[in-house]
Amino acid sequence: MSLARNSVAEVAEKESGVLKRALGPLDLTLLGIGAVIGTGIFVLTGVAAAGQAGPAIMLSFVLAAVACVFAALCYGEFSAAMPRAGSVYAFARANMGEPVAWILGWDLILEYGLAVSAVAGGWSGYFQSLLAGFGLHMPVVFRDAPGVAPGSVADLPAAAIVLLLTWLLSRGVKESTRVNNFIVFVKLAVIVLFIAVGIKHIHPVNWHPFWAFGYHGMVAGAATVFFALLGFDAITTAAEEVRRPQRDIPLALVATLSVCTLLYVAVAAVLTGMVPFKLLGVKSPVAFAMQYAGQNWVAGFISLGAIAGITTVILVMLFGLARIVFSISRDGLLPRRLAGVHPRHRTPFSSTWTVGLITALVAGFVPLDTLAPLVNVATLFAFSLVAAGVLVLRYTRPELPRPFRCPGVPVVPLLTAGICLYLIFNLPAIAWYAFGVWMLAGLIIYLVYILRRRTAFRERG
Repeated sequence: MSLARNSVAEVAEKESGVLKRALGPLDLTLLGIGAVIGTGIFVLTGVAAAGQAGPAIMLSFVLAAVACVFAALCYGEFSAAMPRAGSVYAFARANMGEPVAWILGWDLILEYGLAVSAVAGGWSGYFQSLLAGFGLHMPVVFRDAPGVAPGSVADLPAAAIVLLLTWLLSRGVKESTRVNNFIVFVKLAVIVLFIAVGIKHIHPVNWHPFWAFGYHGMVAGAATVFFALLGFDAITTAAEEVRRPQRDIPLALVATLSVCTLLYVAVAAVLTGMVPFKLLGVKSPVAFAMQYAGQNWVAGFISLGAIAGITTVILVMLFGLARIVFSISRDGLLPRRLAGVHPRHRTPFSSTWTVGLITALVAGFVPLDTLAPLVNVATLFAFSLVAAGVLVLRYTRPELPRPFRCPGVPVVPLLTAGICLYLIFNLPAIAWYAFGVWMLAGLIIYLVYILRRRTAFRERG
């Protein structure tokens, strides 16, 4: 038995044409914006400003965005070189060997799976606030995950939205992107409305002291709001469904991060200028800022936009997770039945419903504040591995075709890995421990798989 790599050409020839290529550059960019702008801009901006960074939250977003831009350039090289479902996992499988690919794939499953569940929890909060505005209230037992509030048993809205979007994704990629594109335009309009109205209510005195928590507070804020910028890498998981992936994926990655970073910094500036930062530690800080300024009519639109925005994040992260599991299963590292494709819709039907059911359960029974730090650790670790992979393969496999080349090698990959590791060390220690347990479980699963494969090989032999 050998763990030899597959060539890019062999994989492409073997697996081309399985999924439907229906996405263009605008679809991809809106897919990325749909994944990035959600819980972060409507929730974490205020939380991080109140407890970690103060008005310097604006610079926290810039630091986090720099790490993401560098990582996006590394992702772009991988996904353009091998436009296959599963993105960087697929590239690692073909060019760095099965063990490295498994580590990366197992980490990506954690990142996307917990991101879906965590964001669904944020969606539930805004949805219940909207219901309360109409005088409607859910039974206490179904409002929150266990332990969040007295009498809570399950967060029913969080689980329900995950299952609804799972059904939508199983119907077809074009149908899903049409819904995403419409909702993205709605939430962008709401954000522009907030900036346009809020800028008239800025009081510069609220920006002092700018470094309310010092430099380390700004860095801690960056580690927290990093969660707000996650999701752009979901673009690369759609590579097998993009019409011209070598050109469109790198373009969409850069466009997504450029638009989202500008919006995040603008919202952070307006938010901290409108309201003293110490008052922003609430569940819906953007809507609260409008209420604080006496603009209640805008606050209502913002709550609606938040629900729309968070919906697209769940949709896109579920989309990416299903394709990662599909790719890993197609390689035999997870049960092959998860690689089933619907004969009419040409979607990864089995993996979509499997991840949808599991993440719905997690969303319903695990609190949001438990999930977010672990998502950040998993993502930063993945970004570090991708950056290291770009650097290593430039020297070990210079002959690989690279339609898009990450600029500034080796500086950009080294900076990517360095910034990501620096941010990891500014996260709570409990997140490291939980991540270590997850990766240890993955190692055990892989070793069991290797033993079984070797046994089967000898029996055939």
